[in-house]
Amino acid sequence: MFTGLVETIGTVSSLEPLDTTASGGGGTSLTITDCAEILADAHLGDSISVNGTCLTVTSFTPTEFKVGVAPETLRRTNLGSLTTNSRVNLERAVLSSTRMGGHFVQGHVDTTATILAVTPDSNALVFRLQPRDRGVLRYIVEKGYVTLDGASLTVTKVVDGADGYFEIMLIAYTQEKIVTAKKREGEEVNVEIDIVGKYVEKSVEGYFNGVGGGNIGILEKMVSRIVEEKLNK
Repeated sequence: MFTGLVETIGTVSSLEPLDTTASGGGGTSLTITDCAEILADAHLGDSISVNGTCLTVTSFTPTEFKVGVAPETLRRTNLGSLTTNSRVNLERAVLSSTRMGGHFVQGHVDTTATILAVTPDSNALVFRLQPRDRGVLRYIVEKGYVTLDGASLTVTKVVDGADGYFEIMLIAYTQEKIVTAKKREGEEVNVEIDIVGKYVEKSVEGYFNGVGGGNIGILEKMVSRIVEEKLNK
């Protein structure tokens, strides 16, 4: 579990293919440097979020660590596009004493999103992003949380539909603390939606799919209210 508050930016110093035996499993081994400040209390098997992806430390020194990235992870995240000298957001797993300054982040990437536009707004930057899986847009709400490359950010706009997208704004301070601020139109970011939305959806579905089909009257009222709001806009 993570908070979405990036602790430091590391550098990918090497990428090595893993063998396809039972012990290696294929994929890639990443060595990440320039991150001594998060390794003082490191242990083998620790979880570290790398661009929002929860990965396991397989070896480390006081100044660098290695993680293995499975083929499935390479396909579902932007880690497959990393090269030597790529910069990555890093965060250690939370402690029980950690201040929850961001939100609950699992490090389980739901999809990637392509940057459609980056627009300055005074000293802030507005990012417009289109998710590869448009289905996640139903979980993204204005003023809600979304995790991009491991950073907890506030959604400023959502447009649903086949060409749907969402927007976030990076203040000047955040621009200096995460790699996403240096990305440009056409590049991809890892997206993890707020897990609360998934739980709410599952609970509501469970209620209406319960014994006797649930309370249909409540459902009809909800639908009628939503339709009325749309028509009156």
